[in-house]
Amino acid sequence: MRRFLRPGHDPVRERLKRDLFQFNKTVEHGFPHQPSALGYSPFFRLMAIGTRSGAIKLYGAPGVEFMGLHEENNTVMQIHFIPDQCQLVTLLDDNSLHLWSLKQHKGASELHEEHRFTLKGPPGSPPSATQVTAVLPHSSREVLYLGTESGNIFVVELPSFRVLEDRTITPEAVLQRIPEDNCNRRSCELVEALREHPKNHSQILIGYSRGLIVLWDLQNNKATHHFLGSQQLENLYWQRDGSKFISCHSDGSYTQWPVSSDNRQPEPLENTVPYGPFPCKAISKIYWQTTKNGLPYIIFQGGMPRASYGDRHSISVIHGSQQTAFDFTSRVIDFFIIFSSDPAAEFEDPAALVVLAEEELVVIDLKSAGWPAVHPPYLASLHCSAITCSHHVSNIPLKLWERIISAGSKQNIHYSSMPWPIDGGTNIAPDPPQRDLLLTGHEDGTVRFWDASGVCLHLLYKLSTVRVFLTDADPNDNMNTLGEDEWPPLRKVGTFDPYSDDPRLGIQKIYLCKYSGYLAVAGTAGQVLVMELNDEDAEHVVDHAEADLLQDQEGYRWKGHEKLKTRDGPVRFEAGFQPFVLVQCHPPAVVTSLALHSEWKLVAFGTSHGFGLFDHQQKRLVFVKCTLHPSDQLALEGPLSRVKSLKKSLRQSFRRIRRSRVSSRKRRGGGGNSSEEMELAPVQRKIEARSAEDSFTGFVRTLYFADTFLRDSSRHCPSLWAGTNGGTVYAFCLRVPPAERRMDEPVRAEQAKEIQLMHRAPVVGILVLDGRSTPLPEPLEVAHDLSKSPDMQGSHQLLVVSEEQFKVFTLPKVSSKLKLKLTALEGCRVRKVTVANFGSCKTDDYSENDLAVLTNLGDIQIISLPFLKLQIRYPCIRKEDVSGIASCVFTKYGQGFYLISPSEFERFSLSTKWLVEPRCIVDVPEVTSNNHVHKSGTENATRKSRGPGKTPGDCGEDERKSGRLMEHALLNDEKVLKEIQSTLEGGRGRRDHIPTSPRNRTLSIRIQKLCRKKFGKKSVRTWTK
Repeated sequence: MRRFLRPGHDPVRERLKRDLFQFNKTVEHGFPHQPSALGYSPFFRLMAIGTRSGAIKLYGAPGVEFMGLHEENNTVMQIHFIPDQCQLVTLLDDNSLHLWSLKQHKGASELHEEHRFTLKGPPGSPPSATQVTAVLPHSSREVLYLGTESGNIFVVELPSFRVLEDRTITPEAVLQRIPEDNCNRRSCELVEALREHPKNHSQILIGYSRGLIVLWDLQNNKATHHFLGSQQLENLYWQRDGSKFISCHSDGSYTQWPVSSDNRQPEPLENTVPYGPFPCKAISKIYWQTTKNGLPYIIFQGGMPRASYGDRHSISVIHGSQQTAFDFTSRVIDFFIIFSSDPAAEFEDPAALVVLAEEELVVIDLKSAGWPAVHPPYLASLHCSAITCSHHVSNIPLKLWERIISAGSKQNIHYSSMPWPIDGGTNIAPDPPQRDLLLTGHEDGTVRFWDASGVCLHLLYKLSTVRVFLTDADPNDNMNTLGEDEWPPLRKVGTFDPYSDDPRLGIQKIYLCKYSGYLAVAGTAGQVLVMELNDEDAEHVVDHAEADLLQDQEGYRWKGHEKLKTRDGPVRFEAGFQPFVLVQCHPPAVVTSLALHSEWKLVAFGTSHGFGLFDHQQKRLVFVKCTLHPSDQLALEGPLSRVKSLKKSLRQSFRRIRRSRVSSRKRRGGGGNSSEEMELAPVQRKIEARSAEDSFTGFVRTLYFADTFLRDSSRHCPSLWAGTNGGTVYAFCLRVPPAERRMDEPVRAEQAKEIQLMHRAPVVGILVLDGRSTPLPEPLEVAHDLSKSPDMQGSHQLLVVSEEQFKVFTLPKVSSKLKLKLTALEGCRVRKVTVANFGSCKTDDYSENDLAVLTNLGDIQIISLPFLKLQIRYPCIRKEDVSGIASCVFTKYGQGFYLISPSEFERFSLSTKWLVEPRCIVDVPEVTSNNHVHKSGTENATRKSRGPGKTPGDCGEDERKSGRLMEHALLNDEKVLKEIQSTLEGGRGRRDHIPTSPRNRTLSIRIQKLCRKKFGKKSVRTWTK
């Protein structure tokens, strides 16, 4: 009866749990979803990216990352760094301005939001009067100039965001200095650009959208020169010496203007339409960079011929006779040039072009011949082709790691050797304790290997399976080839390519053995490829094998897609993982489960029709098992088929309704001692057994190899376990010949067990525990002295994890020993489960294996082994985020990844010992401005960079606790209430007693509400007055 007793509170275990488990969302890997703004600080060499969801992310040297989130979750429209300061201003689409600062706290820099501000006009003025369109942080670091749709330019003091109304530049003031015959009132509407003079900081250039450009003297508050453009203005750029500036226009032209000290009316020096004479799209931004050799770099966005290339996203670079239009596969958000920021330097000498596109970041080396791209160490475009699956491998051996890096380096020879140019800040995080790989499968048939050891997710190697098959696209095609006389001189750059040649190529399952170097990948059309690592290019024939999972059963007809056609003859593969055998399943349905045992040289695969075992050393099929139920007609339609059986769907729906009604009548009609049972047993949800007629019951969800006791308790043998969607577990006993006869004798298999779970819930995990209740080690793990040999003396246990419960069976009898009903007790279903090792943060001598479980509600639960006790629960993913839950992958040491967008992985940790998070520092100079000291210490660092649920006005936890305690004490103290009552009755309330801090104002309001209940509204109104 002991197992039915509820355990008491164990303080020792609770203390140990605090040393083992801790939930943290640590870092976001990949490319920000829906970027909307870009900023750059030449002084700190930091880049900032804003998104449509209100996030702002700062990047510097690899490992230097900061993140903040605007409370409003509005789109970030513009980002501007304060010159030479670790501060930046963001403009949102709700017209609010926000000041952010990097401050040091506990030895590391953190991003804080300091102030927020919304420009307001006089009462009754239209919204356009204060709608900010251009922002200019002045080099004095004291003010911001804000251009608006109405043509007014407001001056705002920093950091207080106080509007200096006496310094506002109005359209009327501008028009007073311009001859009436040259412009009218509408010429000064909508400020398009504000640019500070590079040499004379008391002058700014004001560009209005209708083409009028004014050079404004800030000291004398007047216009010194005006320039009349004939086309709508898009942007402005000063040349370094301040003698000229460039304006770009909506007709695809740019104009060079002289700036002289006399009062003569300036005339344009040059007006050029780079891709004319036909109508062209607007040039939205332009740079004119000087060099030592005298030939400038002219870099601009847009300007393509409207009719033929109007849909292209391009940035053109012109340097003397060399001209290239870089063509991007997604819309260009913004770009900047990295050049010499030394004010004493005579020339800019541009080094790199940094382009933020909607789906990727591209950096072009302008120093090297041919202007090659620079391989980015972070901000990888994970979704260059849509991610279809993920697989994580921890603690990669050094030899395999080096071989993968070597294969990847041969793929990157077309990249520039330039060091990463955005290198601000210092990464002070400790080096990763081990080498980890994250493998992502993609829709285009590629597998990408990512270095997931640290903060930066860096691409090491890309594997393509396309060469094995015949597709419409030739893998040898080069998208960048151009004819000598082609115009415009377009060149494709970037890696984002959302279009797949054939959706059947998509990778669905990946399994890598880190000890042997064998890799198995399975795809959408039933293809299973087994590969091995080769350090050199090779040309060989890929062996084929067919696996008929229906086993010639009559009455079944596949309605889905056809299998992929394979290439005949030898195929040339580049260095890296090279396939040597292909197993094709029939019907060619999506492979739903995959397992590889590199020591036995076996690979198991499963689909919605059954599963099979293949010997990849002898290259022969061992066996296949059909799991298809007679009612599983939907399993024959395939994922790419639109054919649906409406009649069958309606029939199944009515059957479910009928069963639910019958079961409800049975519950109502049941008598006996139900009330006594309710008192004795904990409340459980009624989970109805699923019918075998439900669709996809034969869907194979999990496969597992184990060396355990299957037939009797005296002899252990290799075995294969398979779990299906209908709650069935199949166990096959395997006979693997010894190594000396491995090629001569075949592997034999015989079904030994078949377990049918009563509730018929899908089986999502199978695990065998040895005599010490420890999970069996991975293949070859013991041979490499990385794990203890499993205990074969004690009895083994089988753990079967279904969507609804965990159940432990004894082996070999397969009798039920222990059970945890998750759905009945918690109301959730298991989506992902894995064994994770948790080490104590206090001592290196203690660690334990537990189950990490992700449910359909987005919660993560840690369950102990082998007693199946819930240790702790953490909310991780929103339950509405179905794709995030489906994409989650756990690591062996208590970490995990899941997609928060198509292009970003969120990394989290469940362990106190294994934690990968950014820790970096940016040295902030001390500058006194407007009697405000920006210090690099922790003096003003009370506000953290926020995540969801935090606001900039949040106080510390201690302050909130003290506020709640104070409020509780005041509202429950009779003396205080009596004093308030006497004050109300005597009318002795004084205005100077009203609290002024936000926390005390809240407290005052709550006291007033309480007093209204006790003393009436009128007396409270008298007291507050």
